[in-house]
Amino acid sequence: MASDVVLRNLAVGDAGWLIEQHGVLYAEEEGFDPSFEALVAEILADYIRNHDPTCERAWIAWRGNQRLGSIFCVRGGAPDLAKLRLFLLTPEARGQGLGQRMLTECLTYARTTGYRQMTLWTHESHKAACALYTRNGFVLESSKAVTSFGVRLIEQQWSLHLTA
Repeated sequence: MASDVVLRNLAVGDAGWLIEQHGVLYAEEEGFDPSFEALVAEILADYIRNHDPTCERAWIAWRGNQRLGSIFCVRGGAPDLAKLRLFLLTPEARGQGLGQRMLTECLTYARTTGYRQMTLWTHESHKAACALYTRNGFVLESSKAVTSFGVRLIEQQWSLHLTA
């Protein structure tokens, strides 16, 4: 149940767990090779070294002593542009409303921080996540066939205007 989950900021040990979870889950569920794990490690290293706590935030979902997922709000290429990154739920955490709760927390933070738009990059194969983005007002901006992480994928760019 999502209500017994605590959302905490990124702490020591979380980055290693996130790298492992992304690597293992994406290999098992989508056939990704180790280059995806390397990308996640690079994103996390950059965040840890350079994030601005006045306008960037990470949430790690915990139930008891177990991590269940993550979501990050980071600066995009323009001052009023946010990027949603590293949105992940472990299989046992899916289907309980936790994804919606985490996305709502991230969007509220982005709006409160003054961002006007949020973008994200994902793959067409992430049907549940794409449905969640659609329900929350995100619009699919582009999609293209690529070979990444050792597999054929349809990459997607989504965006959401955060102001009325």
